[in-house]
Amino acid sequence: MPVITEVNDLKKIYKRRVPKMFYDYAESGSWTEQTFRENTSDFEQLYFKQRVAVDMDGRSTKTQMIGRDVAMPVALAPVGLTGMQCADGEIKAAKAAEKFGVPFTLSTMSICSIEDVAEHTSAPFWFQVYTLKDDDFMQRLFDRAKAANCDTVVITVDLQMLGQRHKDLKNGLSAPPKLTVKSIANMMTKAHWGLGMLGTKRRFFGNIVGHAKGVKDPSSLHTWTAEAFDPSLDWDRIRQFRKMWDGKLIIKGVMEPVDALEACNVGADAIIVSNHGGRQLDGALSSIRALPAIMDAVGDKIEVHLDSGIRSGQDVLKAIAMGAKGTYIGRAFVYGLGAMGEAGVTKTLEMMHKELEISMAFCGHTDINTVNRDILYVPKGFSGNWE
Repeated sequence: MPVITEVNDLKKIYKRRVPKMFYDYAESGSWTEQTFRENTSDFEQLYFKQRVAVDMDGRSTKTQMIGRDVAMPVALAPVGLTGMQCADGEIKAAKAAEKFGVPFTLSTMSICSIEDVAEHTSAPFWFQVYTLKDDDFMQRLFDRAKAANCDTVVITVDLQMLGQRHKDLKNGLSAPPKLTVKSIANMMTKAHWGLGMLGTKRRFFGNIVGHAKGVKDPSSLHTWTAEAFDPSLDWDRIRQFRKMWDGKLIIKGVMEPVDALEACNVGADAIIVSNHGGRQLDGALSSIRALPAIMDAVGDKIEVHLDSGIRSGQDVLKAIAMGAKGTYIGRAFVYGLGAMGEAGVTKTLEMMHKELEISMAFCGHTDINTVNRDILYVPKGFSGNWE
């Protein structure tokens, strides 16, 4: 086993171990992938201010996200098909998050169901939902989440229709994978992954198959998916969802100040500044560039989190310094999961925590709750000056 010191080390192992269609599913964006690339590269434009002769003892990254105590301001983002990256992937990731002390967010498009994850964990996890047309299915999703002890729902508002992801189309992405000459040849080189999949019963979309109307088996899923998403979504529809769910609510996918203000008016507890990891509108700003204008617009009216582009503890520190109260990792934990299962997710969290804690201390702070924009050099025009 190679020495693993950063997330990219796990990514290299992940690429070797997981079938190409699932690696490409995670490691891609829509259209030209400009936004996908800039989500990470824009963090590199922010520079730290190093402080010296500062007492670095007693360092703490503990804080809260929407009132929940967390070991560091990081949550595992909702990622569809996680159970195809590694057998029982959602369960393994949720267990790692629980042991580390950070929230896990389960996607509606997960392989393991809400009930599967609840059965194998004890801490409340968060559940992500899409804005679907079927009120009955939506209400049952909320009810199932409550029965599974989920205390927070994350509504994704930037996926009324799918942005085109070229790699997924070329690979014929599906769960379970379609057996073609190309896919079989690739999977034959992924013995570790294949053995894991043979040993689990969870290979389909567990929250949908057997729960959505007319979806009794995987063959009927494609038709349902094509018809389920609601292109007519508006803020009144989101208010209806707010009435269906009486727990904490986070709205994910906000990129403009005007939408951030709308989110404040529908009873949300937090918003996530996110462009869906560059998988929806290509050519949109990176999340870290969009954050300052949103912070200026909402002030302390609502808690603001950031998703998309986080690959290190230093990225987390920069996002917190720019005003976010929490961050989310998706691809970063998937790299660890695909590489080493639950242990890989734990390794990702451990490395990010160390990077965050040490970098914070070098910037003159021993408590993540005291970090602010003063620790950064921010280039002029980073977040605006647009015509």
